[in-house]
Amino acid sequence: MRVRLVLLSFWLIVIWPALPAGSDRLLAQTPLGVDDIVARVQQAFYYPGADLKARVKMTLTSAGGDTRLRDLTMLRRNGKSGEQQYFIYFHQPGDVRGMTFLVLKYPRRDDDRWLFLPALNLVRRIAARDSAQSFVGSDFTYEHVSGRDPESDRHTLRGEEKRRGKDCYIVESQAQAAAEYSRKVAWIDKATWLPVEEEYYDIRGELFKVFTADEIRDVNGRATVTTRTMKNVKTGHRTEVVFSEVAYDVGVEAEIFSERYLREPPRRWIQ
Repeated sequence: MRVRLVLLSFWLIVIWPALPAGSDRLLAQTPLGVDDIVARVQQAFYYPGADLKARVKMTLTSAGGDTRLRDLTMLRRNGKSGEQQYFIYFHQPGDVRGMTFLVLKYPRRDDDRWLFLPALNLVRRIAARDSAQSFVGSDFTYEHVSGRDPESDRHTLRGEEKRRGKDCYIVESQAQAAAEYSRKVAWIDKATWLPVEEEYYDIRGELFKVFTADEIRDVNGRATVTTRTMKNVKTGHRTEVVFSEVAYDVGVEAEIFSERYLREPPRRWIQ
């Protein structure tokens, strides 16, 4: 399965975008296996466009209704053979203003992640074992930001049904490498290849988190989840993330994704 996923990822990222018009109709006639579905989800959710710039606002809400806000700019650039780079700059609140986060993503090996803490003038490397930890106090993890290697889970197609008004494939993923969950069930929109809902189960088999794609919009011809929520059903805490000012193919330079820019953020890109 490892070789097949590698070939599928290469095909979807490099070859599929170059196919002539009408190819999608031919592909739609071919029955898909679960590995094909998972590879397409990765492409649709994490790889659209050559790069991305977006303003992102996170609202963290406790079970009691207390809220905390995170206002940030996200930059993303696709590299070769499935590699990616992410750069995040925090605008608000004041206690995290100027904090930056860098991800260098590699297929089939641990990603590199660094966090710059301006109050301490410290660059801290995020260990691979911490990828399932909370991202800046939210219900999303570091791994949710840039995605999880599909080969880290064993995937099974459990059927098809309508979910949140969409015709969906149901894909169950059982963790084969370190994760915050033991099992995840995802409902994948057949039209966009985006997950419209996901359920996360802990090691005891109990549901503890639910992800929902609350708004999907067309941005430059690409279906984009512009509002998403992760809720911890055990604690009642939830995080809503809203993407605005989303733009693809804006020409983000490769040099930005380096430790130098963690300390000296590229001003023209983060305004």
